[in-house]
Amino acid sequence: MSTSQIAFLKGHGTENDFVIVSDPDNAVDLPASLVARLCDRRAGIGGDGVLHVVRSAAHPEARPMADAAEWFMDYRNADGSIAEMCGNGVRVFARYLQHAGLVGAGDLAVATRGGVKQVHIAKAGAAGDAGDITVSMGRAVLPEGDVTVSVGAREWPARNVNMGNPHAVAFVDDLDHAGDLFTAPPFSPAAAYPDGVNVEFVVHRGPRHVAMRVHERGSGETRSCGTGACAVAVAAARRDGADPAVTGEPVAYAVDLPGGRLVITERPDGAVEMTGPAVIVAEGVLDADWLAGHP
Repeated sequence: MSTSQIAFLKGHGTENDFVIVSDPDNAVDLPASLVARLCDRRAGIGGDGVLHVVRSAAHPEARPMADAAEWFMDYRNADGSIAEMCGNGVRVFARYLQHAGLVGAGDLAVATRGGVKQVHIAKAGAAGDAGDITVSMGRAVLPEGDVTVSVGAREWPARNVNMGNPHAVAFVDDLDHAGDLFTAPPFSPAAAYPDGVNVEFVVHRGPRHVAMRVHERGSGETRSCGTGACAVAVAAARRDGADPAVTGEPVAYAVDLPGGRLVITERPDGAVEMTGPAVIVAEGVLDADWLAGHP
């Protein structure tokens, strides 16, 4: 398939929205410039990123994972840059596979640049509503060393959490202190995040309940960030003195984001699970003349 004719879908997970390009044979050319145009909310389809759906065996980066996962999520940020992983994106990716009749409710594996992720699609409810999707996000890594983030004159200590991509989690008194989040909040030391970082600002809402805003690296502020919610839940648990590896008991947090709620569970073996909705909202074909005009 050439870029003269590209079918697409649009989907979201807690309002973290994506343009979906199904390309099983990895035949569609998606340069960064085209990805950025697709994600443009005024001149394109609009989205926080692109989910490029490819069979693992057809993509050189995913081929080593093909025996474990048939499908590869070749994820791109809204600016066209390549990302390791996107938690909400995995749920929407799985919903697309279900929507297309490629998988059914139950378990499946999805290959990502952050490794193979195990996914469970719940059965539809009695009213026919789509079931939530749970993604096993792997283990959180908590690098040592002090990190700070700032907005204007305010500065906070932040917890360095890696969920296959880097996060700086700062606990604040008011989410408005995060500012507009159009640009990346400054952080230090620079060596902590040589490739940039996703920054989460978090407030306490109650027992095992927090709310957050996020600046996603390469996308600006988004309505939701799945890996960010996982990083926040792990950081909140440590802040609250809870460590499942020590207690032997799982810890679950409700994490409220501007686009909805995710439930994050950290298990005694370190596995972090994210549960939430995923919706396909539209599908169509990109206009050939519009495509022909991309740089």
